[in-house]
Parts: sequence; structure tokens; C-alpha cells
Amino acid sequence: MAYELYYWPGIQGRGEFIRLALEEAGADYVDVARQPEGMDALTAVLDGDEVARPPFAPPFLKDGDVVIGQTAAILFYLGERLGLAPRDEAGRLWVHQIQLTIADIVGEAHDSHHPISVDLYYEEQQPEALRRAKTFREARIPKYLAWFETILARNPKSDSHLVGGGVTYADLSLFQIVEGLSYAFPHGMKRALAKAPLVAGLHDAVAKRPRIRAYLASDRRIPFNEAGIFRHYSELDG
Repeated sequence: MAYELYYWPGIQGRGEFIRLALEEAGADYVDVARQPEGMDALTAVLDGDEVARPPFAPPFLKDGDVVIGQTAAILFYLGERLGLAPRDEAGRLWVHQIQLTIADIVGEAHDSHHPISVDLYYEEQQPEALRRAKTFREARIPKYLAWFETILARNPKSDSHLVGGGVTYADLSLFQIVEGLSYAFPHGMKRALAKAPLVAGLHDAVAKRPRIRAYLASDRRIPFNEAGIFRHYSELDG
């Protein structure tokens, strides 16, 4: 039975971290909301009473009768099943911890352009966004990348992977972080990546993986746009 991924059809967003794992594993999945009447199916789960434990918001994944919400929880569920997480418990928890930290930087990336409220347009909070983006660009991005750089350098099995000697979903998610931030802050990320060569190397290696390369070249990969988490406003790039 194919996995069913439920996420907004016009953006990469948080759903993209799950798509990358499914694509890398060659898993059989359906991107439900991108199918005919798919948005009706998505809202039926959110607003209906068919699920005893309804998710708060997309993304969520259905695997038969199992429904999981939250990106990190979905990847924790999929990691062992798709061969994208270590077999030992300590290793799986370490990958999960890294993914939760990635969730933190995703939230900060979003708040760099919407620092006050998601109910306001960017233009209604632009002065605050300028201040928030400057701190994010100059202090927070380098701090996060330095932490990832340290993890890579201290991995006893390979400085090309965050955990162990093979690719995990954390590697794929860090690739997406670099992709998204490079779209949103091209000048800032160029400076930050110059100080994080192992992170840059991981990104380039993931991009060359056969299934990921094919996915990136396909129409399944939604282009970045100014409706998603990673948005490019030149004035925020400094």
C-alpha cells in the first residue's frame, strides 16, 4: 500500500522534508493534495471525524490505519522503515534530535519574513522583518551551520554524513535547509557556507544522489516561491 502524504500542493514547505525521504528511498507514495480533488481529501481529515487522533495541520502521513502529524515525527516513523535511520536506538534518537533542531531553524526562517503574525502580509510587518532577518542572517544561520559542521567533523564513521556511514533523513533535511536558505538569502548563505565546508559538501553530495537528482529535475519538485517558508526578499538578504 502506498504511503499517503498530505501537504499543501503549491509549496515545498515542511512537506518537502518528507518528500525527499520518500524519493531517496524509492518509496511508493501519493502526494494527495496534488491529485484531483486532493484538497478535499486533505481538509476532510483535518475537519472531519474520520480520524480519532487528528493532526493539527499538514504535513501528515497515512500508512494504512496509522496517521502521523508533525515533520519530525513522520520522519522518525519512516526512517527505520525506509532504511534512512540507524538500526540502534541511540542512533535513531540522535537523528531525531538533529531533525528537531532542523525544525527550529525552519521556524526561525519563517519568522524572518513574518516576525509578528502569520495573519499579516509581509508588507504589513516589513520594518520588523528587516530587523529580524538581519539577526537571523548574521547570527542565527552561522550558529546553526557551525553546529552541523561540528557534528559532521565529529562523526567517527564519515564527515560526509551527520550520523553513521550512510545517508539518513537528517542528511536529506540538511540538504533542504541549505537549498532553502540559499534561495532566501543567497548573499548571506554564500558567506555562511564559506565557513562550513563540510555542510556545503554534504549538500553537494546529496544533490548528486541518483534518486534525488532525478527528483530535483522532475515536476514533482515544486519550485521555491514567495508563498512558502523560504522566501526571497532582496531587502532581507543584506
